[in-house]
Amino acid sequence: MTELAAKAATLLELHRPGDPVILPTVWDAWSANLAVSAGFPALTVGSHPVSDSIGKPDNEGITFDELTARVAQITATVDVPVSVDIESGYGEDPRRLIEGLLDAGAVGLNIEDTVHSEGGRLREPQEHADLVGALRAASDATDVHVVVNARTDLFLKQVGDEADRVERAIARLTLCADAGADVLYPVGLHDTATHRRLADGLPLPINAVAHPTQHDKAALAECGVARVSFGPFWQAVLAERATEVLEPWK
Repeated sequence: MTELAAKAATLLELHRPGDPVILPTVWDAWSANLAVSAGFPALTVGSHPVSDSIGKPDNEGITFDELTARVAQITATVDVPVSVDIESGYGEDPRRLIEGLLDAGAVGLNIEDTVHSEGGRLREPQEHADLVGALRAASDATDVHVVVNARTDLFLKQVGDEADRVERAIARLTLCADAGADVLYPVGLHDTATHRRLADGLPLPINAVAHPTQHDKAALAECGVARVSFGPFWQAVLAERATEVLEPWK
C-alpha cells in the first residue's frame, strides 16, 4: 500500500457516527501546522478560506490549479490525511480532478451540487450522483480510495419548501451514496432534531459544519454525526481575535 493509499484508508476509518472526527478547515501551511500541532489527526482545505487568503472570491473565484498549488504546500508541511473542498469541480474532468488532488498529496474531496459556472444553479439529483460516480470511477482507476464527501446545498440555498427539505436532501444524497460516495454532507447550521433526522435517514456517515466557538462536539456526537468541519468559521474567529489584538495599536 502506498503512503497516499494508507492516508486515505486512515481518513475513511476516522468517520465514526457518534464519535466524529474533527477536521479543522485550513487554508495554508501555517493554519495546517497550527491544527496538527493542536492534535488533530486530519484536515480539510476549505475553498472559502483559501480564496480569502489569496484575495479572491469564493464560489470558484480561483482555479483548480491555484487550489492544488496551495494544497501541495499544505501536504508538504504536515503528515496527516488531507481532504479538499473542490466546490462544484471547476468545470474539470473528474479524472483530472482526482489526478490533480493526488499529485498535490490530498486523499479526500468535497463535491457540491451548486454549479457556480452556470449561475449557481443546483444540479439535478441524478446529475449530481452521476458526477459522484465519475469521481469514484476515476479514483478506482488509481491505487488510492479517495474519500468522496458528497455535499448538497439544499439547506444553504433554501431550495423549495422547508416542510419536505430534509426528505429531499436524504433522497438526493442517497443517490450519491449509491453512486460511490463515502460521506454525505447536507451542509447547513442545523438544529438537533434536523441533525438526528439526517443521521438516521442517510445510509452513510454524515458531515456537519460547525462554528468552533458556538457549537459543541458532544452535542453533534449525540446526533450521530461522523465528521465535523468548520467551513470559513475558524478563519473568521482568528480574524476577530487578530482585530482585538491590533485595536490598541491603532
